[in-house]
Amino acid sequence: MIPAKITLVTVAADSVPKLRAFYQSLGWPETDVSSDKYAVFKTAGVLLSIFPIEEALHEAGLESITSSSELPVFKGVTLSLNVDTPEQVDTIIRQVKEKGGRILNGPKDAVWGGRIGHFMDPENNLWEVAWNPTAVFNEYGAMTSF
Repeated sequence: MIPAKITLVTVAADSVPKLRAFYQSLGWPETDVSSDKYAVFKTAGVLLSIFPIEEALHEAGLESITSSSELPVFKGVTLSLNVDTPEQVDTIIRQVKEKGGRILNGPKDAVWGGRIGHFMDPENNLWEVAWNPTAVFNEYGAMTSF
C-alpha cells in the first residue's frame, strides 16, 4: 500500500526571490535551508518549497511547460511523498506504474544524496517520491524539516 500523505508541496517559480519575499511578507516561518535559490516554509502539516521552474523541469525529465504530443503539461507544482527508506521509493514507483501512473524517471539516486522518482497522475499532476537522509518526521508522519 502506498502511504496516503503529502509531506512537501513544491511551487516551481519563475523568480524564487520574488515568491520568497511574498511568503516572507505573509509572516510564514522559513527553514534553515532557505535562500534566494531555494526556499522552504513551515506550514501546518507540510512544508512549502519554492524551486526554480527550469530546475524542476530538468529534474523531472520534462522539457517545457507547454503541451506537446509526447509530453504532458507541467503545471508548476510538485506534490512530494517523502518516505523513510530509499527502498520505499523503488517500491512506490513500481506500484504507481502498476496502477497506471505515468513514470517520468527513477527510481534513481539524487544529486543531493537522496533517492527520487517522478510520476504524473491521470490529470498530469506531477509527483515526486523521495527519500531524504536528513528528513525529520514527527509522530504523525508529517515532515518537519530536512
